[in-house]
Amino acid sequence: MAHNISGKIALVFGAGSTAEGWSNGKAAAVTYARHGAFVFAIDIDFNAAKATSDFIASEGFTCTPYCADVTSQQAVMSVVDAAMTQYGRIDILHNNVGITGNGGPIEMTEQEWHTVFNVNVNSVFLACKAVLPIMLAQQSGVIINISSLAAEQIVRYPYMAYNASKAAVNQLTRAIAVQYAAKGIRANAIMPGMMDTPLVYKQIAGKFEDLDTLVAQRNAAVPMGRMGDAWDVAKAALFLASDDASYITGVCLPVDGGKSCAGL
Repeated sequence: MAHNISGKIALVFGAGSTAEGWSNGKAAAVTYARHGAFVFAIDIDFNAAKATSDFIASEGFTCTPYCADVTSQQAVMSVVDAAMTQYGRIDILHNNVGITGNGGPIEMTEQEWHTVFNVNVNSVFLACKAVLPIMLAQQSGVIINISSLAAEQIVRYPYMAYNASKAAVNQLTRAIAVQYAAKGIRANAIMPGMMDTPLVYKQIAGKFEDLDTLVAQRNAAVPMGRMGDAWDVAKAALFLASDDASYITGVCLPVDGGKSCAGL
């Protein structure tokens, strides 16, 4: 089995989908399960987490749905405690939760700014804070944080807080990678570019004349001529989670069809 993670315990925060279709988190949870991992699918919406879990179960694999607010240390710890009670170890921590937030310094309120950072950055900090002691005791573990190409490229949307928060996720990932490299723990980030996922359409609804225009312009912005999808991100995560990537840590990997090489 390529990129075998058989028997590993994977926590996927943000494993639900906001609408019909495949979100990055849902695709990652399914991909981990298909390659032998026992998955905890965690989402603030339990029904979304259960939909992911039910799909995994329908394919004959194992997944536990769990409802948690990733901005709450108590809620995050409850997930970690449940996973440890059930399995006694955690091998893969996958942080997928993220929101945008419109406006620059003038338009955005201070509370909106703090909310974006709380969801996008503090959630990663809290999950790492809860799981790292376990991985240290194991002397093994993999952390995968879903960042964004917006961490490095500023595009047409007024997503100042999103840009800044994803850049923070990148640096947080690198810092963890260096601090724990000698302890058997790896940490990497994935930076999706123009992706065709349900959340994207929800976030940028109304910014284009119609859906066809939205799709055409996003496809045209990518050197490959098409948007990626959630499975592209999930396959990258699977590789980074597997022993095939055992000498890779501190990397912020673009999954973007070459967009990061071509500028805007």
